[in-house]
Amino acid sequence: MVYNFCIQEIKAYNFALIKIEKGEKEMYKEALRPVWAEINLSNLDYNIKNIKAKIGDREMIGVIKADAYGHGSVKVAEVLRENGCRIFAIATLQEAITLREAGAKEEIIILGLTPDMYADTIVKYDITPVFCDSANAKAFSDAAAKAGKVVSGLIAVDTGMGRIGYLADDLDYAAEDLKKVAALPNFRIRGMFSHMSTADAFDKTYSHQQEAKYNRFYEAMTAAGIEIPFRTLANSASVMEIPSVYFDACRPGIILYGCYPSDEVDVNQLSLKPVMSVKANIVHLKDVPAGFSVGYGRKYISEKPSKIATIALGYADGYPRPYSAQAKVIVNGVIAPIAGNICMDQCMIDVTDVPDVKVGDEVIVMGTDGKNTILADDIAKATGTINYEITCAFGQRLPKVYVK
Repeated sequence: MVYNFCIQEIKAYNFALIKIEKGEKEMYKEALRPVWAEINLSNLDYNIKNIKAKIGDREMIGVIKADAYGHGSVKVAEVLRENGCRIFAIATLQEAITLREAGAKEEIIILGLTPDMYADTIVKYDITPVFCDSANAKAFSDAAAKAGKVVSGLIAVDTGMGRIGYLADDLDYAAEDLKKVAALPNFRIRGMFSHMSTADAFDKTYSHQQEAKYNRFYEAMTAAGIEIPFRTLANSASVMEIPSVYFDACRPGIILYGCYPSDEVDVNQLSLKPVMSVKANIVHLKDVPAGFSVGYGRKYISEKPSKIATIALGYADGYPRPYSAQAKVIVNGVIAPIAGNICMDQCMIDVTDVPDVKVGDEVIVMGTDGKNTILADDIAKATGTINYEITCAFGQRLPKVYVK
């Protein structure tokens, strides 16, 4: 098995390739910490291929914002590229710059609005912005003119998300404003996009209402003489269950990473494999008597002589403190409970019932050993959030180990 270590620095991603014997348990020196997010690139490749088979000949826009939902945007982009993906979508200018500086040549769409003051940066790094007013588009056109370039941008349409975009029902205003955009000398309308807010629900009524608004907006703008050559609406849940909104391109996000958008989608529509696991090595082990307290607030008090292990993973690494009372990990094939409150940088495990446990043993915080499994969904449900937040949080501070 090949392990590829990614040590994140402030503005750079460094990759060091090493080989480790399969099955060997040791602390990964290159990761600098005895805890890591393990990213399975073979599973990522599997998910991408299944998504591409699902959407057919539509373009795939690989959504790799938030550092690819915590998985590492540069490495994820490489696998997407190997699978023929020609468009990436991110959320911030810094995310776009990171990709460009890593050598990405593909189109990069920034899904959030970019203030006028950053128009020159959009031009410099050849980014596709989204817009919903002509003044913003003019700022891009002016910056492009100074650089002797032309910028292309996507019309943002609010079909019911309530976030950004021209209001889909205010067709007269949108047509008037978009005519101004179409007349700009150094700006081109690349296409239009919107976002679906309840595509991951059982009831698709509201999603189809959004679809109808999206179609009406397109038809009205076309009738007004505004050329819109490219349309994208489908998010992950739509890819799975609403093929009528595939249009020219689909924007898979969470499904790339092997997580389903919600527990209301039909998982039989798409086979996925989780891409991220979180693992650690035991760094300390102690035997404690009955009545011994562990952690802040003394929430755990041993009822009998017990064995307590410590790992260097805490809530600053994305392991949610509210999970403490329900948290379990996998140690040597045994499910073991977290003992006490999760600390900022460490947590403790009751390994009393784990046979032959020792310092250096691998702990699976999220993932599987083939017999036991802990998913991002399990952690999310226990803490009242969604799997998206769990992977994003784990990806912020943990070193990433890439495996195939």
